[in-house]
Amino acid sequence: MAFFLMTGLLTVGVAIGAFAASSAWADEYSDALAGLAAPAFNDKVAAIDALARLGDERATPVLEAMSDNRLYTRKEDGRLVIGGTGRDIALTDAATGEALGTATSRDLTRINVNNALRTALGGAIGRLQINNADPAKRLAAAETMARDRTPEAMALLRDALAREKVEDVRAAMALTYAKMSLTSTDPAERLAAVKEVSGRLSSEVRALVAPLAATNPDGSFAEPDPQVRAAATGLIARIDQRLMMTELALNLFQGVSLGSVLLLAAIGLAITFGVMGVINMAHGEMIMLGAYTTVVVQQLFREWIPAEFFGLYLVISIPAAFLVAGAVGVLMERGIIRFLYGRPLETLLATWGISLMLQQLVRAIFGAPNKEVSNPGWMTGAFEAMPGMVLTYNRIAIIIFALAVLAGLAALLRYTPFGLQMRAVTQNRNMASAMGIRTGWVDALTFGLGSGIAGVAGVALSQIGNVSPNLGQGYIVDSFMVVVFGGVGSLWGVLAGAMTLGIFNKFLEPYAGAMLGKILILVFIILFIQKRPRGLFALKGRAAEA
Repeated sequence: MAFFLMTGLLTVGVAIGAFAASSAWADEYSDALAGLAAPAFNDKVAAIDALARLGDERATPVLEAMSDNRLYTRKEDGRLVIGGTGRDIALTDAATGEALGTATSRDLTRINVNNALRTALGGAIGRLQINNADPAKRLAAAETMARDRTPEAMALLRDALAREKVEDVRAAMALTYAKMSLTSTDPAERLAAVKEVSGRLSSEVRALVAPLAATNPDGSFAEPDPQVRAAATGLIARIDQRLMMTELALNLFQGVSLGSVLLLAAIGLAITFGVMGVINMAHGEMIMLGAYTTVVVQQLFREWIPAEFFGLYLVISIPAAFLVAGAVGVLMERGIIRFLYGRPLETLLATWGISLMLQQLVRAIFGAPNKEVSNPGWMTGAFEAMPGMVLTYNRIAIIIFALAVLAGLAALLRYTPFGLQMRAVTQNRNMASAMGIRTGWVDALTFGLGSGIAGVAGVALSQIGNVSPNLGQGYIVDSFMVVVFGGVGSLWGVLAGAMTLGIFNKFLEPYAGAMLGKILILVFIILFIQKRPRGLFALKGRAAEA
């Protein structure tokens, strides 16, 4: 009997103790929650730390609302509430999550937040989420906790790191813990932290480690421990080398990207000017016509084709732009240019007048404002090839497209009957005519081919900028420079010239600026032509023989 009585008393005592502990915890949570509305910022910071120490995940939405300026006190009763935005603000009780209807901004007092509070909020939210069941939330918490250098946060993160099984989350936790340890008073912890972050050679890590390798104004070292200082200095040297290589690779990619744009713009001119000897100042307008053809095809797809097939508009625009620009080129050759062969100055003046008329025609049809062309989904976005080097999909696509156009044109000229006839006419017109080749139509189709390729270049250029009536004017001078530098009439020369000028331009821009860089390249070409008048790759043809 006495045994059962003692057991019952013990059970009641444990229950009373648990209830008292629960009540004490609830009171502490309520007090900390109420402290968020304190007038002093220091009191708010103390309340945030208290909520983080309690570890109750109910505090997470409250702290997030405070960070987003959505935490209020209701004027009528002083209750802490979470609100939304708009004219009628929907309210939720911060302590219980109970819906409280709506209120206007005049009925509420917003709890103000400064930068120090935002830092404390970020750290507290991270501490509350670090043990969440969702790996994505743990990953976000690990990244957020880097701003919280308190011993409690470090201990919490260390325990979470020991339990973490997801590799990506564990790596993020380890990096954050290393960042925290860089300011530790223990040299061993600082050294371990330097070794931990050495796996990421980025500018962010360099900024974190730099204080350990710095010197004071009096010449003494900021880091007293020589091992830590040596490790930090070596890491900074490795990071600087990586950053230099990344910048070099990025400039090289941008140079090849610019070179591919110049290649597309100049490859058609290599035929009309390099092979036929016609100074076509309307070549830029052929590019512009191709770009506006893309605008029209895009609009037709938006109006008539289901949205899931919208990305195909770019594929349809390529042959459409080739046909439009090529047809205009044939009309130009048959109507004007065929009467001016052998008179380059007159072809220059005539095609310049045509370019002005084409620009005005486009303005009359489409208007003067720029037209925007949307990238298809498969050309939108980018990927990080290495830390600090982001490559966009549209630039990569243009590089591949430019090389494909060059390869297709080279195959056309070498392996097709038309290519054979074109080469025969450009090398010896009289002999080709005697062999039965219709030289007049070969001239027209050759000029149309060059103009059509310029139209295809306009399709590509529409993907990296806006379309305007003056689009081609920005590429006509560069196109002539590429053709002259590479070698008049040589496709290999166009490729070499475009890539050389594109890469040189991108490497000169950081030091000389965009305008001065172009001037230096022009001076270089002038000096080069003095030594090698026929360019890098010389080709026999009508212009060369003249």
